[in-house]
Amino acid sequence: MNKKLLALVAIIFGIALFRVLPHPLNVSPVAAMALFGGAYFADKRLALIIPFAALIASDLVIGFHNTMIFVYGGFALTVAIGMWIQKRISVSHVAAAAVGSSLLFFIITNFGAWMMNGMYPMTGAGLLQAYVAGIPFFQNSLLGDLFFVSVMFGGYALLQNRVLTPKGI
Repeated sequence: MNKKLLALVAIIFGIALFRVLPHPLNVSPVAAMALFGGAYFADKRLALIIPFAALIASDLVIGFHNTMIFVYGGFALTVAIGMWIQKRISVSHVAAAAVGSSLLFFIITNFGAWMMNGMYPMTGAGLLQAYVAGIPFFQNSLLGDLFFVSVMFGGYALLQNRVLTPKGI
């Protein structure tokens, strides 16, 4: 395994550990893992497999729930967003992708909560209720996504410049 691939895998699995450590509610590296994997793995299969393996491994520790299909769907779409920015990684593109991924994840997972949990009436008003109830959690999700995206993308950029890129003559 080459150094770059090993570094990418180590970063994703290392950051996944934050899901199992005590943390503020909804401050999670999930979107960052997906964006990072999509943005940096040239092989599209690895871009999905490695982040998903880290997600599933951490889910084995923290547990599964009845809306996992929505979480995994949002995660897969976030990997796709990462693939979309792969050739244009910049602070502005990564920041926009992080905010967009947070919004997408909010929309998908709150729809899942409305569909699966029986907490809301199965009406348009019930769906709206589910989204309104999710707003307080969105703030932490967005902050967590921005923090972990900064750590992963910024940390990898430093690693590339100092360790992975051979020194020129």
